[in-house]
Formats: sequence, C-alpha cells, structure tokens
Amino acid sequence: METKRNSPIGRPRGFDTDEALERAMLVFWEHGYEGASTANLTNAMGISTTSMYAAFGNKENLFRKTLERYTEGPSAYLAQAMEEPTALGVATAILAGTVQTTTRPARPHGCLGVQSALTTSDSGQEVRDLLVAWRNDGYSSVRERFQRAIDDGDLPPHADPGLLARYITTFAYGIAVQAASDISRDELQEMADAALRNWPLC
Repeated sequence: METKRNSPIGRPRGFDTDEALERAMLVFWEHGYEGASTANLTNAMGISTTSMYAAFGNKENLFRKTLERYTEGPSAYLAQAMEEPTALGVATAILAGTVQTTTRPARPHGCLGVQSALTTSDSGQEVRDLLVAWRNDGYSSVRERFQRAIDDGDLPPHADPGLLARYITTFAYGIAVQAASDISRDELQEMADAALRNWPLC
C-alpha cells in the first residue's frame, strides 16, 4: 500500500523571521535590553511568546541576534570607515556615521548597544559582558587602523593609536547618548567637527 507524503513534515513557521528580527531590533534599540519586555517584543514582532522562543530562543539569544543585525546594518558605518584612506578620514567617517545613525527620523535615536548597556542590571550580566565585548571589538578595530596609519606615515610616529581610538570611540558613544536626549543632528555634527580640529597631523 502506497502512502502519500504531499504535506511537509513539521509545522511551517507562520511568520517572516527576518522581518520579526528587524522589529525586535527596533524595540531593543528604543527601550534597551531590560526596558524591552517580552510583551513589547512579541507585540512588535506580531508573534506569540511560544513562537518567539521556538524561533529565537530566550530573550538574551534574541538580543544577541538583533545586536548582530544592528552591527551589520545600521552600525555598518564603522566597518566602512576603516576603508578611508587616511586616519583623519576614518575618524571623520566614524563620527559622521554615528551622528547620522543615531538621529535618523524613522529610527530610534541613540545607539542600541549604548542604550542597552546603560540599563543592564546585575541579573543581565551576560548581556553586559556581550556589550562590553562588542564595544571592545569596535575599539580594537579603530586602534589597529590607526596603528597602520602610523606605520604608513599618515600619523606621526609619536601618536598613540590606543589613545586616539579611545578618544574617537568614547566621543562617538557620547554622541549616541546625546542623540537619545534629542539633541539635534546639526548640533551633534558641530560637536563632532570640533572634536577633530586638533587632530594629529604629520
């Protein structure tokens, strides 16, 4: 006797996971890790709590996935800035990218990584550690790029790549905090321009 197998094995997922992840990213971006409740997330994603856990795991795993999406999407300006031909061009692109990304009209203001770090309590230690590592990765990339600029003669030999990288990344995070307080894009860009007026030159 022949058995028909026309129907797929298992129940098909009834939602677009990519779209759901995008919506979750916006919730975390606006409210931070702790401020984004499961109800906020599932309502924005248009799915049930059961579906969220089945597709993404727990809230922490969902946050990890949204942070990856944020890094490759809205925060991709950092990786792109590394391709600038000069160290000053890199620094300028980082700060300009931060200003533009954190003040976009159709998106939450501020930075997903910074907002979530500011509101993470002891119970969210793993998320805190994740965000520390995320910020350190960004800092390391900038430091290595500035070291290359010194090696190439684009920056003076006495320049400190670590200090310059810390200066730029710290200023960028400060821009993100100010943006979350609704400081205007023009004012933030003026601050960024002022921060680079004394940039080391050969």
